[in-house]
Amino acid sequence: MNPIARTWAVRGAALGAGLAAAFAFPRFGLLPGLLGYAALLWTLDDAGPTRPLRSAFFRGWLAGLGFFAVSTWWVAEAFFVDAKDQAWMAPFAVAFLAGGMALYWGLAGLAYRLLAPSRFGPGSAARLLVLAGVLAGCEWLRGHLFTGFPWDLPGETWRAGSAPSQFASVVGAYGMTWLTLAIAAAPGLGLRRREDQVAIAFAGLTLAGLYGFGAWRLAHAVVAPTGVVVRVVQPDTPERASYDDAAFAEVLKRNLDLTRAPAARRPDVVIWSEAGLPAALQDYLAPGTWTETAIAGALQPGQSLITGGFRAAPAPPGVYAPDGLAYYNSLVVLRRDAGGLVPVARYDKFRLVPFGEFLPFDRYLSPLGVHELIHVGSGFTPGPRPRPIAPPGLPPVQPLICYESLFPGFTRDGARASGVRPSWIVNISDDAWFGPTNGPWQHLNLASYRAIEEGLPLVRATPTGVSAVIDPYGRILPGKVLGEGVYGAIDAALPSPQPPTVFESYGAAGFVLMLALSGIGVLLGLPATFRRNEKAHNSVSRNYCYELEIERNH
Repeated sequence: MNPIARTWAVRGAALGAGLAAAFAFPRFGLLPGLLGYAALLWTLDDAGPTRPLRSAFFRGWLAGLGFFAVSTWWVAEAFFVDAKDQAWMAPFAVAFLAGGMALYWGLAGLAYRLLAPSRFGPGSAARLLVLAGVLAGCEWLRGHLFTGFPWDLPGETWRAGSAPSQFASVVGAYGMTWLTLAIAAAPGLGLRRREDQVAIAFAGLTLAGLYGFGAWRLAHAVVAPTGVVVRVVQPDTPERASYDDAAFAEVLKRNLDLTRAPAARRPDVVIWSEAGLPAALQDYLAPGTWTETAIAGALQPGQSLITGGFRAAPAPPGVYAPDGLAYYNSLVVLRRDAGGLVPVARYDKFRLVPFGEFLPFDRYLSPLGVHELIHVGSGFTPGPRPRPIAPPGLPPVQPLICYESLFPGFTRDGARASGVRPSWIVNISDDAWFGPTNGPWQHLNLASYRAIEEGLPLVRATPTGVSAVIDPYGRILPGKVLGEGVYGAIDAALPSPQPPTVFESYGAAGFVLMLALSGIGVLLGLPATFRRNEKAHNSVSRNYCYELEIERNH
């Protein structure tokens, strides 16, 4: 094959590798797509020592571009909510998000090229450990730098609640990412060398062990119901560019109708979505307002309501606030007593969505006509780090608002900071922004991993789906789910929490050990790597001298 044609064919294979890996995620669930990581390993090995470093970076970036184009294309839907002002940004948003996130994979490709042993020398099978380490490490960076965006970590490919997903209770989502990469990329080693064959066989045994551990854990799962009954309300109210009085009244009415619907057993707590009160909380929950009266009338004495909304407060020092107010995306807990509604707990969202809830580099982007999607003041201000709340009459609960459910360890960190382990997680979200895409189902799967990691049940409420009650093993309770575009409510007994998991007790220790194992893989291949780089350097030097001699002769 022509060298130029071959180069572009390999680049196409790198792009296809990322596409295949993305289609392995729910809702598609095409698990053979995991072999895309094997194809990625092959394409990076093809960018050998005689090729420039940028070749490995570019191939890694192409794989990431394919992966994130499939994983995050739903972001375009958010810009069509206010199509008149924002639709023009949709293609740029998808391109910049996919291309930007792909830089992490490009960095992994570059690191692999520098650190991995030669595929022809001793220790070549250690390439598998190196790839798992550099790509999992870069995925960790993706989840932490610039506020973090850990959407669709490779370790969360497995359907939450399935047997393989259960190992997240030991090593968390980042540890699962390392394992998934090491297993799935193994066929990319090839079968020519015996040590590569042994590595592939060991990866197969590890996969079998992953299924075996999960099957054992699920077989011994005992999830007893608690005495708390929750009602999850899904009013099927699509996102709007703005809420006038009539639109707000419609949203409220649909929530209230589902709240007071009859039940075999009165719910102890009713949960609305992040968009349950799409307006300023202090305006609509003030005593004596028609909204406060209507909400109080839909609840019975002793019942509680959890809902989302936003609130304004005097801006703290250092917060940019032209009107002197800071705005918070908040969750509030209201309890109905004889006198009406009583606010008993509040949580302000800590991890905000870049370009959605605040505008990074707004000083430079605002003059270009770029604005955050949610027009509230000058954007939202982050609240304090997550901690559980303890509303009267309810078990301690860790709130996670929308985007926060993507982050492993939030609940664990909050429990350690407060000294209180929550009994459950409540995740209110506004997935109406995603429209009828695969986004809401992906979000459900990712959020469910937080239940597995912590051994805690998770209750999830969204306005348009997917809402569900999830047990501490990441499984949706039978019949307790409302899909996209469904109007209805879920009544369920809150599952009991499980004892603290290994991940809850030790956090990222398992992931750190896996990265250390990748470091050993680098050390094993160092002699061969030095020989490879010396050979490549000598080859380049000989070519340079040859070209210089030709110039002199001319």
